[in-house]
Amino acid sequence: MSERGVLLVNLGSPASTEVADVRRYLNQFLMDPCVVDLPWLPRRLLVSLILLRRPKASAEAYASIWWEEGSPLVVISQRVRDQLRSRLDMPVELAMRYGEPSIEQGILALVQQGVSEILLMHQYPQFADSTITTVVREARRVIDQHGLKVRLTELPAFHDRPDYLEALAESARPHLEGGFDHLLFSYHGLPERHLRKADPTGGHCLSSPDCCERPSPAHARCYRAQCKSVSREIARRFNLKDDQWSVAFQSRLGRAKWIDPYTEVELERLAARGVKRLLVMCPAFTADCIETLEEIGDRGREQFINAGGEELVLIPCLNDHPQWMDVLADWARREPVSA
Repeated sequence: MSERGVLLVNLGSPASTEVADVRRYLNQFLMDPCVVDLPWLPRRLLVSLILLRRPKASAEAYASIWWEEGSPLVVISQRVRDQLRSRLDMPVELAMRYGEPSIEQGILALVQQGVSEILLMHQYPQFADSTITTVVREARRVIDQHGLKVRLTELPAFHDRPDYLEALAESARPHLEGGFDHLLFSYHGLPERHLRKADPTGGHCLSSPDCCERPSPAHARCYRAQCKSVSREIARRFNLKDDQWSVAFQSRLGRAKWIDPYTEVELERLAARGVKRLLVMCPAFTADCIETLEEIGDRGREQFINAGGEELVLIPCLNDHPQWMDVLADWARREPVSA
């Protein structure tokens, strides 16, 4: 019997690029109250409206980046799982918060292998209720529902861990050493209300233009502050000047106010400023997915060039970079055991 097992968790993907599969996936994703934080009835009405048209457009977007082996996110995650299995003397299973393999399937597979403690190794560097909280809640729900006698250890947000930052910098190094005019860090966006709800101080987040730069206990749960921190650390490792890099947020949905600046606006601004060769990193993701490959690599590149830029280079996510695999394996061995 192995005392510890690892459940590697990422966001998820539709089962295929068929509209029906995309609609099913989007319904599960958007009906999560951690994602669309409205009461059930207005959430159901809003999601039903979104599902009238969005699945077709999203299916076309997925089809444009789909690999022969399947969804890039799932395929990369499977490679990460296999790499961890080769490095660790413990069971490792893969799960997706939405779609399959589900968290329930992953937990039950680990329990069947005799583990007494599961390390929930989500792949989200920065904290957000719509990522880390919902994964933890679902894992606990499965354990309670099945009456499992297993301890759950949850990997905290790892945006500030030096080994993560070093792996991220090393994975990007070849692209930065190739020359560029500007480095843009583009993160998945969040509605501003999500930041305010997560703020343990009740009044720091978004209270001033420099709230992310002023020390506060709120930063422990502030997605925006953590994104900016990662960007600063990577820029510092490459000795970048302040005008050589910037931060923006992508993937807005709906009419609510989301954290800014918005990536599409920043792409236009940089092109107008005379930036010709733009590098883009997406450190909210550890594995390439539709938000990186299609939203930035295809649509973002087209927008930047149409605005006057010459070249947009999407720096791959960490994916299964060897140094990142070593970091994850080290965490699996050393993460403190839950009480």
